[in-house]
Amino acid sequence: MNKPTTKGVHHIGLAVSKLEESANFFTSLLGWKEVKRNEEYPAIYVSDGSIMVTLWAIKEEPFIQFNRRKNIGLHHVAFSVENEGDLNQLHQRLADNGTRIEFAPEQLGQGPARHMMCYEPSGIRVEFIWLGK
Repeated sequence: MNKPTTKGVHHIGLAVSKLEESANFFTSLLGWKEVKRNEEYPAIYVSDGSIMVTLWAIKEEPFIQFNRRKNIGLHHVAFSVENEGDLNQLHQRLADNGTRIEFAPEQLGQGPARHMMCYEPSGIRVEFIWLGK
C-alpha cells in the first residue's frame, strides 16, 4: 500500500451569506480566534488552533439552501469536542443564543460517542461530536 499523499486538513472554505454573523458564530459562541480579514474579497478567517475555516461572503442572495438529498456539495462540517460536558455546555450556549438546533446531544450509533447538529447563521449544518474516549 502506498503512503498517503496528504497530511490532515489545513482549512475548510465555506461560502456564507451572512459573513459577520457566521464569523461571530465561530468566535463568540465557539471561542475561536479571528486570524485575519480580507476586505476586498470579502473573507474572514477563523481558527480553533488546530484547523482554520475561511468564510467567504457570497456576492448575491442565495436562491436555494443546500438540500443534502438533492445537491452535490458539503453535507455538513463536524468538529470534535474534548468531553461530554463540553458538548452539553455548547448545546446550551447555542440554544440560549437562538442558534437553530437540528438535534440536541444524543448517542451516536452504539455509543459511547455522542453528537449534536445545528445550523450556523448562513444555514450550513455543523456537527459537534465527542468520541467518548
